[in-house]
Amino acid sequence: MSTKQDKMATWPIEKLLFSMGIPAVFSMLIQAFYNIIDSIYISKYSADGMFAVGLANPLQQVALSIALGGAIGTATLVARRLGEGRKEEANAVASTGIVLALIHYIVVALLGIFLSAPFMSLFTKRPEVIDLGYQYLIICMLFNFGQIYSIFFERILQAQGNMLVPTLTQLLGAIINIILDPILIFGRYGFPEMGIAGAAIATIIGQIVSACFIGYMVIRRKHGVHFSLKSIEFTKERLKDIYVVALPTTVMNMISSVTTTLLNNILVKFNEDAVTSLSLYFKLQSFVFMPVFGFNQGALPILSYTYGAQNKERYKKTAFLYLSTASVFMAIGTILFYFFPDLLLCFFEMNDNLKMIAEMTLRIISLSFIPAAVSIVITTVFQSFGRGVISMMESIMRQIIFLVPAAYLLSNISLEAVFYAYPIAEVLVVLVFIPLTIKTYRKAFKLA
Repeated sequence: MSTKQDKMATWPIEKLLFSMGIPAVFSMLIQAFYNIIDSIYISKYSADGMFAVGLANPLQQVALSIALGGAIGTATLVARRLGEGRKEEANAVASTGIVLALIHYIVVALLGIFLSAPFMSLFTKRPEVIDLGYQYLIICMLFNFGQIYSIFFERILQAQGNMLVPTLTQLLGAIINIILDPILIFGRYGFPEMGIAGAAIATIIGQIVSACFIGYMVIRRKHGVHFSLKSIEFTKERLKDIYVVALPTTVMNMISSVTTTLLNNILVKFNEDAVTSLSLYFKLQSFVFMPVFGFNQGALPILSYTYGAQNKERYKKTAFLYLSTASVFMAIGTILFYFFPDLLLCFFEMNDNLKMIAEMTLRIISLSFIPAAVSIVITTVFQSFGRGVISMMESIMRQIIFLVPAAYLLSNISLEAVFYAYPIAEVLVVLVFIPLTIKTYRKAFKLA
């Protein structure tokens, strides 16, 4: 019987990538569906609540960035060590990562305690909106340990080629969240009406149940990587190898939070509906981007493993197959967002002005989808090589150097013009980084 490691080394790339990617795509589409349902319920409960959650989103993204950074940094190193045949070191890396995840949770909780209210005050002086945003943020960040550990264990299993348990984990959390949202927001079946706080409580309950489920599956069941208290050791080399990917990944995702914060500051000068429209876009675009990131969860372990094994042909084939798949998803997304935005928005409660702005937002930003597919694949390639700093620089260039300045300059023209900053930034960053990606690949595999 083939082991997980044999699977990573010997299965045909098409079978391997799709067997690992499709379950992740399915689970992430469930997550995207949850995001939409969550927003639909909030929009029906309160327009101010929808505005507050849109403003709160960047700080939530910071928490997610910390969780993803630690998990991806640890899992990428685990996959490389397995590819190199160093199984004991892979076990030690994974075991040490459990403690690092606890430290990351403490950081997130402290950020929630000290930044939630001041962050909301950056964009509005309306006390009711500040209070709603604070209620939502403090709950989500103070109890963030569920999200951090569920993501950590998911990535460790994916590093071994196991996609089924992570898929079931995400599915479990999303279903619990979807069930609890209307019950806790509107107060049904004997529960009190909790509004925005109810949405946050539904979220953290789903995350905690997911973490308990996958934690049990990882620690109590047999897998290729084993956890042991004796293996936990904070060596300089191990921490360096983890954080050379973890820190840039965290920063890279945090940049999105900074960008959204700055864009909200630009948009709120036009009107509150402009901010809400961008928030709705982020909810809806997850149906397009989540499948791409789902295949990323399959592609990154394969790329990391084949790089560790120095198998350039399997590496190249995986990268091109991932690029082709991502491009198809993004092309479909572009068609839906550009030609049928009204269908995508029909489930939300909104006034005529918000509807008009939201449709415009979806059409314009969808022009960035196909170059974004190339950009995401480039990021994955650099992460697989352990070159997280380059991935970070790509994100900084796209969002800080290109996107935000372009949005600021275009805001002098019109609200519509602001959203064209997205396709402009994506095209420019791809043109800059394609030559660097080719050069890095050739150097990684010692090609002339």
